[in-house]
Amino acid sequence: MNEDIQFILDSTKEGMDNSLKHLEKQLNNIRAGKASPSMLGSVMVDYYGSQTPLSQVANVNTPDGRTITVQPWEKTMLQEIERGIMYANLGFNPMNNGETIIINVPPLTEERRIDLAKQARAETEDAKVAIRSARKEANSEIKKLDDASEDIQKNAEIDVQQMTDSYVKRIDDVLDVKEKEIMTV
Repeated sequence: MNEDIQFILDSTKEGMDNSLKHLEKQLNNIRAGKASPSMLGSVMVDYYGSQTPLSQVANVNTPDGRTITVQPWEKTMLQEIERGIMYANLGFNPMNNGETIIINVPPLTEERRIDLAKQARAETEDAKVAIRSARKEANSEIKKLDDASEDIQKNAEIDVQQMTDSYVKRIDDVLDVKEKEIMTV
Protein backbone atom coordinates (compact mmCIF):
# COMPACT_ATOMS: atom_id res chain seq x y z
CA MET A 1 0.00 0.00 0.00
CA ASN A 2 1.08 3.53 -0.72
CA GLU A 3 3.04 5.11 2.19
CA ASP A 4 1.00 8.31 1.95
CA ILE A 5 -2.26 6.39 2.28
CA GLN A 6 -0.90 4.43 5.24
CA PHE A 7 0.11 7.69 6.90
CA ILE A 8 -3.38 9.15 6.32
CA LEU A 9 -5.01 6.01 7.77
CA ASP A 10 -2.71 6.01 10.80
CA SER A 11 -3.28 9.70 11.57
CA THR A 12 -7.04 9.27 11.09
CA LYS A 13 -7.04 6.34 13.52
CA GLU A 14 -5.08 8.43 16.02
CA GLY A 15 -7.57 11.29 15.70
CA MET A 16 -10.51 8.92 16.22
CA ASP A 17 -8.76 7.35 19.23
CA ASN A 18 -8.33 10.81 20.74
CA SER A 19 -12.03 11.58 20.19
CA LEU A 20 -13.00 8.37 21.99
CA LYS A 21 -10.62 9.08 24.89
CA HIS A 22 -11.96 12.63 25.18
CA LEU A 23 -15.53 11.29 25.30
CA GLU A 24 -14.63 8.81 28.05
CA LYS A 25 -13.00 11.61 30.04
CA GLN A 26 -16.07 13.86 29.60
CA LEU A 27 -18.42 11.04 30.63
CA ASN A 28 -16.34 10.40 33.76
CA ASN A 29 -17.14 13.96 34.83
CA ILE A 30 -20.88 13.23 34.69
CA ARG A 31 -21.68 11.82 38.07
CA ALA A 32 -24.01 8.86 38.26
CA GLY A 33 -25.03 9.17 41.92
CA LYS A 34 -22.20 7.11 43.37
CA ALA A 35 -19.33 9.02 45.00
CA SER A 36 -16.06 8.83 43.09
CA PRO A 37 -12.73 10.69 43.42
CA SER A 38 -12.97 11.58 39.71
CA MET A 39 -15.93 13.86 40.56
CA LEU A 40 -13.39 16.33 41.92
CA GLY A 41 -11.05 15.91 38.92
CA SER A 42 -11.83 19.39 37.61
CA VAL A 43 -11.21 21.15 40.95
CA MET A 44 -8.28 23.57 40.92
CA VAL A 45 -6.78 24.94 44.13
CA ASP A 46 -4.70 28.08 44.70
CA TYR A 47 -1.43 26.53 45.91
CA TYR A 48 0.99 29.31 46.84
CA GLY A 49 -0.19 31.52 43.99
CA SER A 50 -0.59 28.97 41.21
CA GLN A 51 -3.67 27.01 40.18
CA THR A 52 -2.99 23.35 40.93
CA PRO A 53 -5.22 20.27 40.48
CA LEU A 54 -6.73 19.10 43.77
CA SER A 55 -5.15 15.65 43.35
CA GLN A 56 -1.68 17.26 43.64
CA VAL A 57 -2.33 18.88 47.04
CA ALA A 58 -4.53 16.31 48.78
CA ASN A 59 -5.63 12.69 49.00
CA VAL A 60 -9.16 12.16 47.65
CA ASN A 61 -10.99 9.03 48.83
CA THR A 62 -14.46 7.54 48.90
CA PRO A 63 -15.02 5.65 52.16
CA ASP A 64 -18.54 4.70 50.95
CA GLY A 65 -20.86 5.24 47.99
CA ARG A 66 -22.21 8.56 49.30
CA THR A 67 -19.13 10.28 50.77
CA ILE A 68 -15.94 11.83 49.42
CA THR A 69 -13.15 12.76 51.82
CA VAL A 70 -10.33 15.15 50.97
CA GLN A 71 -7.24 14.91 53.17
CA PRO A 72 -4.84 17.79 52.40
CA TRP A 73 -1.11 17.17 52.71
CA GLU A 74 -0.79 20.54 54.45
CA LYS A 75 -3.43 21.58 57.01
CA THR A 76 -3.07 25.21 55.86
CA MET A 77 -4.64 24.17 52.53
CA LEU A 78 -8.06 23.28 54.04
CA GLN A 79 -9.67 26.67 53.28
CA GLU A 80 -8.16 26.84 49.78
CA ILE A 81 -9.42 23.34 48.97
CA GLU A 82 -12.87 24.19 50.31
CA ARG A 83 -12.89 27.38 48.20
CA GLY A 84 -11.73 25.43 45.12
CA ILE A 85 -14.56 22.89 45.50
CA MET A 86 -17.14 25.66 45.87
CA TYR A 87 -15.65 27.59 42.92
CA ALA A 88 -15.78 24.48 40.68
CA ASN A 89 -19.58 24.73 41.01
CA LEU A 90 -20.16 20.97 41.22
CA GLY A 91 -23.20 21.32 43.47
CA PHE A 92 -21.36 19.96 46.51
CA ASN A 93 -21.38 21.44 49.99
CA PRO A 94 -17.97 20.67 51.55
CA MET A 95 -17.73 20.38 55.35
CA ASN A 96 -14.42 21.15 57.03
CA ASN A 97 -13.77 19.35 60.34
CA GLY A 98 -10.31 20.87 60.87
CA GLU A 99 -8.53 17.73 59.61
CA THR A 100 -10.31 16.75 56.41
CA ILE A 101 -13.02 17.98 54.09
CA ILE A 102 -16.07 15.75 53.89
CA ILE A 103 -18.51 15.92 51.00
CA ASN A 104 -21.84 14.11 51.15
CA VAL A 105 -22.98 13.24 47.65
CA PRO A 106 -26.76 13.58 47.51
CA PRO A 107 -28.73 10.87 45.70
CA LEU A 108 -29.89 11.88 42.23
CA THR A 109 -33.54 12.62 41.52
CA GLU A 110 -35.24 11.02 38.51
CA GLU A 111 -35.33 14.42 36.78
CA ARG A 112 -31.60 14.95 37.38
CA ARG A 113 -30.84 11.45 36.04
CA ILE A 114 -32.72 12.27 32.81
CA ASP A 115 -30.77 15.55 32.50
CA LEU A 116 -27.47 13.73 33.00
CA ALA A 117 -28.42 11.12 30.40
CA LYS A 118 -29.19 13.97 27.94
CA GLN A 119 -25.82 15.52 28.76
CA ALA A 120 -24.11 12.17 28.10
CA ARG A 121 -25.91 11.85 24.75
CA ALA A 122 -24.80 15.41 23.81
CA GLU A 123 -21.17 14.56 24.62
CA THR A 124 -21.52 11.39 22.56
CA GLU A 125 -22.90 13.32 19.60
CA ASP A 126 -19.91 15.71 19.81
CA ALA A 127 -17.57 12.71 19.66
CA LYS A 128 -19.42 11.33 16.61
CA VAL A 129 -19.10 14.71 14.89
CA ALA A 130 -15.34 14.64 15.58
CA ILE A 131 -15.12 11.11 14.13
CA ARG A 132 -17.03 12.12 11.00
CA SER A 133 -14.83 15.19 10.66
CA ALA A 134 -11.73 12.97 10.80
CA ARG A 135 -13.30 10.76 8.09
CA LYS A 136 -14.01 13.78 5.86
CA GLU A 137 -10.47 15.08 6.32
CA ALA A 138 -8.94 11.67 5.53
CA ASN A 139 -11.07 11.27 2.39
CA SER A 140 -10.10 14.71 1.11
CA GLU A 141 -6.40 13.91 1.77
CA ILE A 142 -6.77 10.62 -0.14
CA LYS A 143 -8.36 12.45 -3.11
CA LYS A 144 -5.41 14.88 -3.21
CA LEU A 145 -2.91 12.06 -3.80
CA ASP A 146 -1.71 12.17 -7.41
CA ASP A 147 0.51 9.08 -7.36
CA ALA A 148 -2.23 6.65 -6.19
CA SER A 149 -4.49 4.89 -8.68
CA GLU A 150 -8.24 5.27 -8.52
CA ASP A 151 -8.61 1.71 -7.17
CA ILE A 152 -6.12 2.34 -4.38
CA GLN A 153 -7.93 5.57 -3.47
CA LYS A 154 -11.33 3.79 -3.43
CA ASN A 155 -9.93 0.99 -1.22
CA ALA A 156 -8.45 3.57 1.16
CA GLU A 157 -11.82 5.36 1.37
CA ILE A 158 -13.48 2.02 2.16
CA ASP A 159 -10.90 1.45 4.93
CA VAL A 160 -11.61 4.93 6.35
CA GLN A 161 -15.38 4.22 6.31
CA GLN A 162 -14.89 0.88 8.09
CA MET A 163 -12.74 2.62 10.70
CA THR A 164 -15.43 5.30 11.12
CA ASP A 165 -18.19 2.69 11.56
CA SER A 166 -16.09 0.83 14.12
CA TYR A 167 -15.47 3.98 16.20
CA VAL A 168 -19.12 5.09 16.02
CA LYS A 169 -20.13 1.66 17.35
CA ARG A 170 -17.57 1.92 20.17
CA ILE A 171 -18.95 5.36 21.05
CA ASP A 172 -22.50 3.99 21.13
CA ASP A 173 -21.33 1.15 23.42
CA VAL A 174 -19.68 3.65 25.79
CA LEU A 175 -22.92 5.67 25.87
CA ASP A 176 -25.03 2.57 26.61
CA VAL A 177 -22.83 1.73 29.61
CA LYS A 178 -22.94 5.32 30.90
CA GLU A 179 -26.72 5.62 30.49
CA LYS A 180 -27.26 2.36 32.42
CA GLU A 181 -24.94 3.70 35.15
CA ILE A 182 -26.83 7.02 35.31
CA MET A 183 -30.32 5.52 35.30
CA THR A 184 -29.57 2.79 37.88
CA VAL A 185 -30.94 3.86 41.24
